[in-house]
Amino acid sequence: MMANMGTPRRSSLHVRRPNETMRLLVTTFVGIVFGFCLGVSFPTISLSKMNISSRLFPSVDLTYIEDKYSGISTQALLNVWSSLKGNRGNMHKVNGTKIWSPTNPRGTERLPPGIITSESDLYLRRLWGLPNEDLIIRPRYLITFTVGYEQRKNIDAAAKKLSENFTILLFHYDGRTSEWDEFEWSKRAIHVSVRKQTKWWYAKRFLHPDIIAPYDYIFIWDEDLGVENFDFEEYIKLVKKHGLEISQPGLEPNSGLTWQMTKKLDDTEVHKETEERPGWCADPHLPPCAAFVEIMAPVFSRDAWRCVWHMIQNDLIHGWGLDFALQRCVEPAHEKIGVVDSQWIVHQTVPSLGNQGKPENGKAPWEGVRERCRREWTMFRDRMTAAEKIYYLERGIDPPNSTAR
Repeated sequence: MMANMGTPRRSSLHVRRPNETMRLLVTTFVGIVFGFCLGVSFPTISLSKMNISSRLFPSVDLTYIEDKYSGISTQALLNVWSSLKGNRGNMHKVNGTKIWSPTNPRGTERLPPGIITSESDLYLRRLWGLPNEDLIIRPRYLITFTVGYEQRKNIDAAAKKLSENFTILLFHYDGRTSEWDEFEWSKRAIHVSVRKQTKWWYAKRFLHPDIIAPYDYIFIWDEDLGVENFDFEEYIKLVKKHGLEISQPGLEPNSGLTWQMTKKLDDTEVHKETEERPGWCADPHLPPCAAFVEIMAPVFSRDAWRCVWHMIQNDLIHGWGLDFALQRCVEPAHEKIGVVDSQWIVHQTVPSLGNQGKPENGKAPWEGVRERCRREWTMFRDRMTAAEKIYYLERGIDPPNSTAR
């Protein structure tokens, strides 16, 4: 009985093997056909499987790109990728040679010269539209005031006399900026706020010649100047007429004069020299008898300012001594530095910045400020004399008498 039962089982097993083999073959064939049809219907290529040099984009996760842009056809991505790859090669190599332009500004030698923008401006631009349509007028002159809010009436009076040819830049030493919105012109001005700093500190840090390169003239003025008898456009016309690279308006004679050179003269448009106190001027063509303006209301041409900016010391923030050294920046100085008499101002001598000082050792705040001013004058003079001496000695030339006072 057991033998009879065993024979059919062996026979049954022998019969099933061909069926299973056929089923496996059919399943494999159907899978191949299905996969082929699927591939034809969706012709995509996995970017992550592509052989792309890791040197081109070493930090790009291609799997991430596939996931993020799965809605974009692979062919479109490949086109963009190919374009970027081609452009990259063109940017860095010309006929197989890497770009190296030694005449470029320092640090930019690897850039093609045509892409370099080495100068800027303070023109305000829109957040929309075409860039070449942003500016209806390009201001030709820059005026800066170092201000506290208490002197807002003076600044407002000056600002209302300015045409669209001027960019207005306010340096706020008291930290109060939003209050100036009461003036409509202030909403178009540029405001920089750093507490308890002087205009020469601001000028050194925010008026680099390459930043303000588009401006023909730069006014760097104090806040306590009366402009009732002053016209900015007429002033510039006179500056151009008389060839002044560095200038200032004449000062009303009774407004706290320091030097005779800056005193307004009657019946003349401009003067370039004067007679100071006896013994003050060994050379009548040198400061303070000529080639001299004060630092309260100077006006610089673009070229003159480039020289003056480099002469300003980072740590000597009051600018004392600069007035005697300005003549180093133009030639001949006694012809290109002068005072405009027919457009004059009133120096109100408001010691507002002096009051920003700190009382020490029983001294009032303004006394400490004035003491530092005098000390800086001596330091600047000594630095100029030393630099001049080193220059001549390095070239084997006997130093001439220093012109720094």
